[in-house]
Amino acid sequence: MTDPNYSAVATATAQHPPLPKKPIGLALAALIVGIGAFLVGLVPVFGALVGIVAVVLGILALRKQQSKGMAVTGIILGGVAALASIIMTLGIGAAVNNASVDTTTVAIAPSVTPTPQETTSPDPVETTEPVEETQAPEPEAPAVPVEYISALAKAASYSELMNMSKAGIYDQLTSEYGEQFSPEAAQYAVDTYQGDWNANALAKAKSYQEQMSMSPAAIRDQLTSEYGEKFTAEEADYAIQNLNG
Repeated sequence: MTDPNYSAVATATAQHPPLPKKPIGLALAALIVGIGAFLVGLVPVFGALVGIVAVVLGILALRKQQSKGMAVTGIILGGVAALASIIMTLGIGAAVNNASVDTTTVAIAPSVTPTPQETTSPDPVETTEPVEETQAPEPEAPAVPVEYISALAKAASYSELMNMSKAGIYDQLTSEYGEQFSPEAAQYAVDTYQGDWNANALAKAKSYQEQMSMSPAAIRDQLTSEYGEKFTAEEADYAIQNLNG
């Protein structure tokens, strides 16, 4: 004997089969790329490109009616990252244009030949003529190439205006999308400039905390990341320890 309840359920199932699950590939990709863009959002140019990709993927996912939550989150994270990267790029450009190149003048003191004192003999008849002493000229200090001086001025402006790390300044000086200095000139600049890298790391950490509300652990990762600020571990530890000081 057939159970009437079972027959009703079977009939309803046959009439209304379960709906297939909607694909979420584009929405998931938008979310993942958006998170990545958010982490590198302060990197000039690169952060903007990743953010734009996240926004495009999110829009495509919405058009294909995929997961709205993932797609919208990816769009928001990508938009924030792109905006932050564009602002950072414009800030660097303005700082570079306003930075003045310091010229250093090396003054070489002329060698002074002491005037020998005349010696007189008690006897007015016999006199001793002074013997002139000759002194070898001092060697001139080697001239610093103009490119090195310009690179040093740029390094100072990046450190003082943008609070960048030593490695970050070197990359910016040698980048084909940045200053395009030679590696030798960039190395001379970062080695010669006496910057307070701990203070720069602390300033960056405070900006991440105040503007992006990031946790101390996330801030430290961003400070030491090779795709982020490129501070040393010691400098990042100093910044986190003094973050709320």
